[in-house]
Amino acid sequence: MKTMSLARGLAASALLNGFALTGVSQAQEPIVIKFSHVVTPETAKGRAAERFKQLAEQRSNGRVKVEIYPNGSLYKDKEELEALQLGSVQMLAPSLSKFGPLGEKEFEVFDIPYMFPNRESIERVESGPIGRKLMAKLETKGITGLSFWDNGFMIFSANRPISVPSDLKGLKMRIQSSKVKEAQTRALHAIPQVTAFSDAYQALQTGVVDGTENTWSNMYTQKMHEVQKYAVDTYHGYLGYAVIVNAKFWSDLPPVIRATLESAMKDATQYEHEIADKDNEDAMAAIEKSGRTKILHLTPEQRAAWVKALLPVRDAVAGRLGSDLVTELARDQAMATSP
Repeated sequence: MKTMSLARGLAASALLNGFALTGVSQAQEPIVIKFSHVVTPETAKGRAAERFKQLAEQRSNGRVKVEIYPNGSLYKDKEELEALQLGSVQMLAPSLSKFGPLGEKEFEVFDIPYMFPNRESIERVESGPIGRKLMAKLETKGITGLSFWDNGFMIFSANRPISVPSDLKGLKMRIQSSKVKEAQTRALHAIPQVTAFSDAYQALQTGVVDGTENTWSNMYTQKMHEVQKYAVDTYHGYLGYAVIVNAKFWSDLPPVIRATLESAMKDATQYEHEIADKDNEDAMAAIEKSGRTKILHLTPEQRAAWVKALLPVRDAVAGRLGSDLVTELARDQAMATSP
């Protein structure tokens, strides 16, 4: 019933606002783009969204107005994709894991632990045939993919020391709604708890969950370090986003406006990629300085133990994601890292 109520409310909102949102009115009112996301304005995603707004409005000479709604202030992460499909919001930047529940489970290949050795390998996949094929699949859902944005590599945190995989045994770990993340958590003999990003802090604070995984940037800007005693730099997984837009809204735009927005998005994406790594480095330093969370740094031998423990996840999820896709991705990574 809640889903039906939400859908009706969003549909009504779309009807009320549709004229202004699908083009330029006879009075030349600006084309409004509501850009919703669930992180703070201080993150790389938040700052890149602001950069896109600045460039889009400037380069369109005011014909476009971008309204940014950060930190889940307009729609929570469980609602935003439905809102986009209904046209009540025009642009999002959800994490890649969000597309699995939407029916596009292939996006969860980015969740496979230790699949990507570095940022360059990720960007090559995103900008290559695999990335283009994945974005194209969204069209059947009424969504147009514009760009991939990055956050960085993930760490584990908990309220007890975690240096080896067995340290997570029995802990309730907050995860995104991803079957790969669920398989990863079970491989570590922990208990997966799907929790909305906006609810993660409270879940950690109240003990509903014992720990989580995230990037240093998200951990710091969401203040999770205030309710977690330990964190370890496993860098086991990747957190990326897809910047997406309502397909009908996008196709109805005048070609010159669409080209202007593509140009603004290209430059905002480059900016986002440039600042993401430094944001995580700065956040880790700030967490360490705060003294609230003790950061544990893995030795090469300890890191090898994490890789060994999580390597079976790749085979475990291959059937769900498509063996050919997983094999293609693994082969791509092997070729990139071979001397």
